[in-house]
Amino acid sequence: MRRAAISVPSNIAEGHGRQSRADFLKYLRISRGSLMELDTQLELATTMSLMPTNDATLALLRETDRILQALIRSLEQKQRET
Repeated sequence: MRRAAISVPSNIAEGHGRQSRADFLKYLRISRGSLMELDTQLELATTMSLMPTNDATLALLRETDRILQALIRSLEQKQRET
């Protein structure tokens, strides 16, 4: 879970550092994949009673996903316009 959580902002930073829209989009998608991995691991951990359900963490995951999706859509739109 730690690796997936660290991967989210790390991939955003790496993509931004590549300084091309195509690369940034690629790494944003990878970041979103890591976020989904973290979501799955959290769901499994709570289902298996390894940790209690934490509504604040779930809300943060959902909000992060919403923001990532919006950024991806925005950059895709800009890419189509050029």
